[in-house]
Amino acid sequence: MATNRDPSTPRPAPSGEALRLAGLRRDFGGFQALKGLDLVIRPGEFIALLGPSGCGKTTALNCIAGLQPLSGGTISLGERRIDELPPEKRGFGMVFQSYALFPHMSARRNVGFGLDMQRVPRREADKRIDEALALVRLSAQADKLPGQMSGGQQQRVAIARAIVIRPPVVLMDEPLSNLDAKLRLEMRAEIRRIHEAIGSTTVYVTHDQDEALSMADRIVVMRDGLIRQTGTPEDLYERPEHADVAEFMGYRSKLPGRVAGTAAGRTTVEACGSRVEVQARQPVAAGQPVTLMVRPEDLVAGSSGIVATVRISEYRGRAFFGAAQAIDGTELFFRSDRPVSAGERVTLGARPDQILVFPGDEA
Repeated sequence: MATNRDPSTPRPAPSGEALRLAGLRRDFGGFQALKGLDLVIRPGEFIALLGPSGCGKTTALNCIAGLQPLSGGTISLGERRIDELPPEKRGFGMVFQSYALFPHMSARRNVGFGLDMQRVPRREADKRIDEALALVRLSAQADKLPGQMSGGQQQRVAIARAIVIRPPVVLMDEPLSNLDAKLRLEMRAEIRRIHEAIGSTTVYVTHDQDEALSMADRIVVMRDGLIRQTGTPEDLYERPEHADVAEFMGYRSKLPGRVAGTAAGRTTVEACGSRVEVQARQPVAAGQPVTLMVRPEDLVAGSSGIVATVRISEYRGRAFFGAAQAIDGTELFFRSDRPVSAGERVTLGARPDQILVFPGDEA
């Protein structure tokens, strides 16, 4: 897992005010997209709203921005309610998935558009545009049109436009989804660097767990219009509280089982035709149905474990990753240090502390 922050990079002392969402609801006819969100975002914090499509994360961002009205609840910045203000009165910077640049304007004019709307004096505006372009490392591209720039450069222009108005909060809606894999990795580091440099609060929407883990101070996992868990990247990665959160954080294999017994801090679970040793983090009783969850990199082909038949195997550098089917039909995702082929029988096992245990109804 990538670290969130370069400790050698100086960060301005957080300024501004906390952003508070209280009982946030948004209805579309009879459909509830948001079902009562409560969240406090500290000044200068980088928050990632993470979840699958349709979970409500973009709706929440649009409500914060003022692009969609609330059906209930309040949004406050410090002690001031802002949910009844139009978007332009909230003073937030917004970075869209589609960049939303004016194609007939140069990078400089695109960046300065918000300052023109605010009627910032020309000398001050030019200074701030220069600073913003330098911060996103585009000073040499200032006179180019968007069509003459790469996708990554266009995204940097969009970021510069959002931050040049010196907003208390920057909102980003899946800004990297249109970039290729290499550019996404580069832009992750750039967005985090820019966040550190300006000290504004950032609310970042993504469906990519790696993006959230590598950039955010805290991650808010959403599902069906609700917050399922909030915590640091380490919290979410190591200690997911629900099976759906674990699945979204990379625990791909879900093994239905039943507790056979407990002894000496270890729990034995009958799953997939085998007995699996686990370290349950919450009390479980013999006979109780449970779901075991494990990451592909932790479920390793070896000499003992769950017998399964390989369906797919891919070489990903230094190791093979694949999918296999246990004798009860359960799909398992695993790692192998040696080549394995489709149709081959393997035994898959993981250390007890690498396996999560959830009550059966959590699945």
